[in-house]
Amino acid sequence: MITGYSPPLAVSFIWHPSDSEEVNPILNVIRISFSRDKDKPFSRGLNIPLFFFSSESSGETPSNYPDESANTNILFVFTSVNTAGRKKWRRYIENLPQSPSIKIIPIAVDADGYGHGGALTGLNCIRKNDWAVENRDLNAVVALAHEIYRFSCKSLTFENKGVNSSIRIFLSHSKSGDTGKLHSEEIKRFIDNTNMGRFFDANEISPGYHFDQEIENHIKDATLLAIESDAYSSRYWCQREILIAKQHNRPVVVVNCLEDFEDRIFPAASNVPCVHISSTVPMSERDILRILSTAIIETLRYSYSMQCLEAYKHAGWIDEDSELIARPPEIRQVLNFKMDGVEKMCYPEPPVYSIEADWHEELGVQAFTPLWSPLQRDSLSGKRIGISISDVPRESFADHHIHADHLVRLSQDLARHLLARSATLLYGGDLRPGGFTEFILDEARILKDRLGETAPPIENHLAWPLYVSDPEITAWRAKYQQVMETIEYEVAGDVFNNIDKEAFLPPNTPQNSYVWSRCLTEMRERSISSSTARICAGGRVAAYKGKMPGVLEEISLALDAQKSIFLLGAFGGVVGDVCNLLLTSDVPETLTEEWQISHNEGYSDLQNLARSFGHESDYDTIIASIRSHSVSELASRCGLNDKEYKKLMKSPYVDECVYLILKGLNEN
Repeated sequence: MITGYSPPLAVSFIWHPSDSEEVNPILNVIRISFSRDKDKPFSRGLNIPLFFFSSESSGETPSNYPDESANTNILFVFTSVNTAGRKKWRRYIENLPQSPSIKIIPIAVDADGYGHGGALTGLNCIRKNDWAVENRDLNAVVALAHEIYRFSCKSLTFENKGVNSSIRIFLSHSKSGDTGKLHSEEIKRFIDNTNMGRFFDANEISPGYHFDQEIENHIKDATLLAIESDAYSSRYWCQREILIAKQHNRPVVVVNCLEDFEDRIFPAASNVPCVHISSTVPMSERDILRILSTAIIETLRYSYSMQCLEAYKHAGWIDEDSELIARPPEIRQVLNFKMDGVEKMCYPEPPVYSIEADWHEELGVQAFTPLWSPLQRDSLSGKRIGISISDVPRESFADHHIHADHLVRLSQDLARHLLARSATLLYGGDLRPGGFTEFILDEARILKDRLGETAPPIENHLAWPLYVSDPEITAWRAKYQQVMETIEYEVAGDVFNNIDKEAFLPPNTPQNSYVWSRCLTEMRERSISSSTARICAGGRVAAYKGKMPGVLEEISLALDAQKSIFLLGAFGGVVGDVCNLLLTSDVPETLTEEWQISHNEGYSDLQNLARSFGHESDYDTIIASIRSHSVSELASRCGLNDKEYKKLMKSPYVDECVYLILKGLNEN
């Protein structure tokens, strides 16, 4: 049972919509750097919760402020002539919440952004215009990541500010005068013009101090940057510096700048990020920024992941006798743990594949992540889990502050963990290269190869005419036929008889849209009846195909069938509205026929035609049906208690949502 999980860190960004042209390119690179990149779902990058606050029009502000849901809440505020010169925005920014858990960091977009008072009084700004245009993306990552490190690293407090809280980088390089030494000197000169700290070489050890002790002491509180030139791995002190960093659990980043080759990569210099740069001297400023951004992000990842593991352990996700480590385990490390009697170790998500971890069992240890252990394989065998997740298009971040990529990452993590536990996934539609279905199919192919399963773990349920498609989609479906079974539904029996079933029917008339609605409803009814449970998140409230928002219809059908249904409301969309209705009894305007007619062209005609056949969407009945189900009832069906289910309905944190869903499915 959860004992009060509180995320260690959340980061919010606030900007005026008129500054979007300047701010959005920065936010785009920040999202990829600070959250897990949705296009690299198995990467070991940062996974910081990010929230976005702006508005649709220049005269309006966001509808609310960032909350204090995390232990540390960092607010980056882009200030400009627009925030200083517009009364509503000036008031909004200068009244930002202030508390010991909140740190506000202004980023001046222009010279007029320096003059804010209130919550920003006396705060020094990051100056966007100090960044060279050609390297603005990397400068942004370095500057913002360093500030997050200052105020979220567990060993620091808000009182320990300024240069003393800066990252320290230990430049490990061959002293032979080759590329490594020359590159290290350039990185040193760059760092010396910043507020970062560094240790360069033996010349900085004062006379009378022990050489080896000083080296070790400097590595203990630093990030080791290993400049891997041709001579690096063969040098004794280079090897020793790597081993000292690993011994003291310090972040390590390898910079590969080989000119020719090295005859043996030092084994301890693995399991860490690696940046490749040219051996050409001098190095470009962009290469230096690439190196430093990687080093700072890895340092931040190291600290943040350990804080997350400690929070998960405190919440009861991880056994008390488990050792927490910031990287997947290494043989030398495991042997040391074994000598100390430690046989359980937990490392950050995502889990490594078994082909990499087959030696764990040989050494008699358990290595796992907060959400996965090899012992859980087949724990959901026989369970058929329906997935009702779709994107939530939005024009601004005035009311909802989660980026669309966050929902994609939720989908990816759910698919990975459900498939790894041998559940069967049921999903309707999304036959798009690059879509959600493609990700889970790629993951299923890997699992099939790894586990040797025979039955397809995914069912793709398709209403007519979705499967009447072009040759490209047909070929794409054939590619995945070993892991995906396509369930095709015929035209609903009570619709028009003069339909060519072999030809695609575009939903461009009320009659055609009605046919689509009947076929989609029948597919959803039969899919839900064959499922064990359903997971719902997001869901567009307009621009859908059918007689009502698709996720709303799936929720309504699942509730009527008394299925276990996991509702994740913090991701917005239809599910957010349904959760709000369940928690407050207030009816969101999006769940009314009037709103649907005014926001969907041709919807009134569709409703009138459907009503003549007795198949219209009765929103009053849907609202009454949803209200008839209590949170306690829904929680009980899902194997959770009331507190846990309410947490699931409100939490924007992917790991927490996945944990609660897996817990409920295993209990149910």
